[in-house]
Amino acid sequence: MLDRPMIDRRSANDVQVADYFRGEKRFFDAAEKISIVKIFSGDWHVSTQGNEMITTILGSCVSACIRDPVLGVGGMNHFLLPGEDGLDSQVSDSARYGVFAMESLINGILNAGGRKDRFEIKVFGGGNVINNSTLIGSRNAEFIRAFLRREGFRITSEDLEGDYPRRVHYFPDTGKVMLRQLRRREDKAIVEEEARYTRQMITKLVEGDIELF
Repeated sequence: MLDRPMIDRRSANDVQVADYFRGEKRFFDAAEKISIVKIFSGDWHVSTQGNEMITTILGSCVSACIRDPVLGVGGMNHFLLPGEDGLDSQVSDSARYGVFAMESLINGILNAGGRKDRFEIKVFGGGNVINNSTLIGSRNAEFIRAFLRREGFRITSEDLEGDYPRRVHYFPDTGKVMLRQLRRREDKAIVEEEARYTRQMITKLVEGDIELF
């Protein structure tokens, strides 16, 4: 049975999503006395020090939060499958973006001294936030589950799919996750950001400039 993340169910009316996409990607919160790292579509970050929080906002995108609990080293990625290719093929144009994102994070943790057999893995996102029949979020959720299953990893906690975006705060040294479900449907910043990133990825697919490990 999967663990459940800590979910903050307070009203999201005080969350200004558009503000998230502005300002510094890394800063120190003097009030909370913690370093904060924001990641966006296509990003990943591994923390090798304590007192650091990684945060992201997910619409259709998904994030894996992976750490080695013995070392207290871990990180998060944030990715989106850009196309309609089959989810079972790791070499499909669409799936290779997800493979790249997962391998980047995993290798980053291994390079910091982590061990695969100790990984604690939590996954989030994949909301179907666009009203159409393609269920983009579900495709991303299906991919991340399938990838981890193929690689022999067990998911210890997840909050995937649904029809809402999410804000995730991850503390790699402790493994704590704070998740807020965002229900401000009038706020289009998340969908617009993901659409912009998708256009960039489609261009890269045409150019063929991504390499896998």
